[in-house]
Amino acid sequence: MLGRMSRHRLAVWGDPIAHSKSPQLHAAAYAVLGLDWEYTRRQVAEGAFGAALGGLDGSWRGLSLTMPLKEQAHRAATALDRHADLTGAVNTLLLSEGRRGFNTDVGGIIDALAEHGIRDVARVRILGAGATAASALVASVEIGAAAIDVRARRPERAAGLVALGERLGSAVSAASFDEPIAPVDLTIATLPGGTELEEATVARLSASGGALFDVAYAPWPSSLAAGWSGGAALSGEGMLLRQAVRQIRIFHHGEQDTPLPSEPAVIAAMRAVL
Repeated sequence: MLGRMSRHRLAVWGDPIAHSKSPQLHAAAYAVLGLDWEYTRRQVAEGAFGAALGGLDGSWRGLSLTMPLKEQAHRAATALDRHADLTGAVNTLLLSEGRRGFNTDVGGIIDALAEHGIRDVARVRILGAGATAASALVASVEIGAAAIDVRARRPERAAGLVALGERLGSAVSAASFDEPIAPVDLTIATLPGGTELEEATVARLSASGGALFDVAYAPWPSSLAAGWSGGAALSGEGMLLRQAVRQIRIFHHGEQDTPLPSEPAVIAAMRAVL
């Protein structure tokens, strides 16, 4: 029945967007699900988002949003799931029911960590203070972190993360990369791909940083992962895959926590195209 629905167009929007692997991931999933849905990519600048969204017709089922459009999508949504509300970021819009906004990055991080046996942590360090850091913070709290150390070149940018931690009942502190550090169980790096940290900084962070989960995945290893000595260094490909699975659940049946039919086969097909 779903394959015969008229709302079958989807896309990922962002700027830049040519590097996105979302079309391959979604196409692989829809093939397994037997859905003749079209999923494309489109470069949409921050200032052009409103007009682009307003120009969509009734054939559009949903959108995946990447940087720098997650905050604009949050404002455009007529309803938000809990993770989108907490983070102020929407990476998925379901257009077949108004404009329902979701954040699948939080669940994508949790699912990717669980694949590597990381399901319960007490202390986490987050590198970076942008939109993805908010998702990393919520994910950290949901797997048990009571203390979260945010490190950024400009710690003042982390004020919103400190406030979010208070809202969630977790102690969040913010400091620069150069200030003293205490041991943590897990480090989540949300720095943009290609970010280079000084060798001495990487050494300090890794010495007490536990396992590293780096949301970057291209190129891999990142410069941070290449110098990591504190524990396992995990690529952001796992998050990319898992947040996409949650998006497909939303596009398929409207909820991100309810598995897809034949989901193991769907995930295997998606993993094969990464």
